[in-house]
Amino acid sequence: MTGLLLAAAVGALLFAAGLAAGRLLAHRAAQAGADLGTPVERATFQTLHTASAAAPPLRAGLTEDAARKAVRRLRPLFGPAALGLTAEDRLLAWDGPGRHHEEAALERVRHVLDTGRTQTFAVTCQVPDCPVRRGAAAPLTVDGRVLGALVVLGVEESASAVRATEEVARWVSVQLELADLDRTRTGLIEAEIRALRAQISPHFIYNSLAAIASFVRTDPERARELLLEFADFTRYSFRRHGDFTTLAEELRSIEQFLELVRARFGQRLEVTLQIAPEVLPVAVPFLCLQPLVENAVKHGLEESVERSRIGITARDEGALARIVIEDNGVGMEPDRLRRILRGADGSPAGTGLRNVDERLRQVYGDDHGLVIETGVGAGMKITMRIPKYRPGVRSAPPHTASR
Repeated sequence: MTGLLLAAAVGALLFAAGLAAGRLLAHRAAQAGADLGTPVERATFQTLHTASAAAPPLRAGLTEDAARKAVRRLRPLFGPAALGLTAEDRLLAWDGPGRHHEEAALERVRHVLDTGRTQTFAVTCQVPDCPVRRGAAAPLTVDGRVLGALVVLGVEESASAVRATEEVARWVSVQLELADLDRTRTGLIEAEIRALRAQISPHFIYNSLAAIASFVRTDPERARELLLEFADFTRYSFRRHGDFTTLAEELRSIEQFLELVRARFGQRLEVTLQIAPEVLPVAVPFLCLQPLVENAVKHGLEESVERSRIGITARDEGALARIVIEDNGVGMEPDRLRRILRGADGSPAGTGLRNVDERLRQVYGDDHGLVIETGVGAGMKITMRIPKYRPGVRSAPPHTASR
């Protein structure tokens, strides 16, 4: 009965206390060697600890490897009963006795797939020492789709056993839904990075190569230096691994980009950098700064005859790194900026702004979108606030309005 007590506690405990509580309790118990108290308290600890161990493999999705690791770690919740996971009606993994009842169990799983409801059933067996007499199969669902089932084969049927099966199946479904969200988020970010790479226009590449060619005869060493900068810049921009980089790497790519721009415009471009050394290792989304600097160059140099000034500052603000990119370009109407950020402008000119804003919100939360100050003829000031912790974790700092 201890196993069923643990499993029946899963639904209420996991969503109320969270998996972190299991890790904390395990850590404290290991340090103090303490008795965790009453049977209910021990069941609470064991349930949370078991679930926290089973969660990481399931976050990879419903694969054979993830299922094998998960059933091995979840089975103690059900005592002597056997446990299996299926993808649709295909058994991915099994732990415990009764594997020879696979076909009977899968027949019930097919009913689960058809109805989306838990199925209970009796098991007849000619093997004298087979402990399996009853079974239950509960659906694994993500966004209303039944992906498979959790199957439990045991000695007896009871309301608590069925409820335990359903609660653990719901918890597994939550992990699969989180895995699905992770894949969706990753796919969106990859698509947006591909869109940004497409924005590195042939026009810029052609002009850079033309500028390099202009130095070949007059200043071969300068041409060689620019060619190396161009190669490093394109290698970084088109790299095929990682959604994140460091602020130091992103700034290095920007320096290469600006060096190529200076080869074309000479003294018309003035750049000021004020970077606090302590924020250089901070993880930032890949290509989150370069599109903004390219935008500043476009509106400051290519659309104006005046001397262009671009300032880039990055400073430490406790849990955040505050990064500001400012230019004295032509600016734009605030109403048009709002349309660009909503994707309602219909012009490719604001793709970089919108892309970076959306990726920051996806990774860190809506409070971390771009904050943009601009006006016609007033240049543009763009501020971003990057949390200084591992990427991919959302946060909830005080609200900052984005315009």
